[in-house]
Amino acid sequence: MKPHPPRLYLSSPHMGGREQDFVKEAFDTNWVAPLGPNVDGFERDLQEYTGSAHAAALSSGTAAIHLSLILLGVKPGDHVICQSLTFSASANPIAYQGAIPVFIDSEPDTWNMCPDALKQALKELTAKGKKPKAIIPVHLYGMPARMEEIMQLAGQYEVPIVEDAAEALGSEIKGRRCGSFGKLGVLSFNGNKIITTSGGGALLSADEALIQKARFLATQARDPAPHYQHSQIGYNYRMSNVLAGIGRGQMLVLQDRLAQRRSNFEFYHDLIGGIAGVEFLMEPEGFFSNRWLTTLLVDPQKTGGITPETIRLAFEKENIESRPLWKPMHLQPVFENHPYFGGRVAETLFKKGLCLPSGSNMTEQERERIRLVLKNLFGLK
Repeated sequence: MKPHPPRLYLSSPHMGGREQDFVKEAFDTNWVAPLGPNVDGFERDLQEYTGSAHAAALSSGTAAIHLSLILLGVKPGDHVICQSLTFSASANPIAYQGAIPVFIDSEPDTWNMCPDALKQALKELTAKGKKPKAIIPVHLYGMPARMEEIMQLAGQYEVPIVEDAAEALGSEIKGRRCGSFGKLGVLSFNGNKIITTSGGGALLSADEALIQKARFLATQARDPAPHYQHSQIGYNYRMSNVLAGIGRGQMLVLQDRLAQRRSNFEFYHDLIGGIAGVEFLMEPEGFFSNRWLTTLLVDPQKTGGITPETIRLAFEKENIESRPLWKPMHLQPVFENHPYFGGRVAETLFKKGLCLPSGSNMTEQERERIRLVLKNLFGLK
């Protein structure tokens, strides 16, 4: 009986070698409690890299979105606009605040928030006296959203943007890094992201007062007093000094990770990009994607009946992980009764889309495993 090949994951952590130096420093100096020199250093690294003036290292990207909504004064009953095609972490913090998520369809060029549907939502909600308190666009799978159009509309209606760049560290629009466009920007360093701190996230802003307030709220909102005194509700949302050490080591190899992820895209595109019914997400002019995950659309009417699920199961048979695109939030049972603006672009993308194995640590041997599956499936020589 042939031995089962080792599991090839969709996007696994990839250490660079220097992370242990920073973590060892934390242990050697006994800075293992929250905060410390690694947190300060990691925040400086993020500021320098993204071009954002200020950064707060936090426990997760979800925490960063939640704090953003608190900082913007989102209260129960308020409306917050959110991209529908995204992970639930983009939308859940809206519910944490008791606010009402308003979901927006995607547009086909980037798969991100559709400016036309956003315009309709802003117009209708404002006319009803329900002007949204925030807009949350997402740079899905590392592909930047159409931020110029989104920011123009946000400015016209005076609604602040919380830019969800959790999947887009290193992505750019006309040379400007994702995460630096919104009033507040969000990053994630979860284990599957382009760099990781095991778990973690960050909040970015040009507004120093907002970041200072975020740090205060993230450390249980403790008032300046010799005893523990609290005048408002706080949260345990700060990143630890140990995890920040991992982040500092990861920042040293970020450019390598970008190159490796983009190389994965080229591998897939060269292999099956010419097959009828197979379509990859391409970069619009001026856009640079980190290619966190390589994704594709499959039209079974043109592929001879091959569907995204056909591909997923063929991979799974060889112990290779792939997965469908995010299921749109407006189709999720927990959010299905909330307002939605747009057509069926996000729904169609979900039906036709698949995320392919995209780890930056993918070996040539692992690529060969993938190559054999796809060659056999599509009848390639």
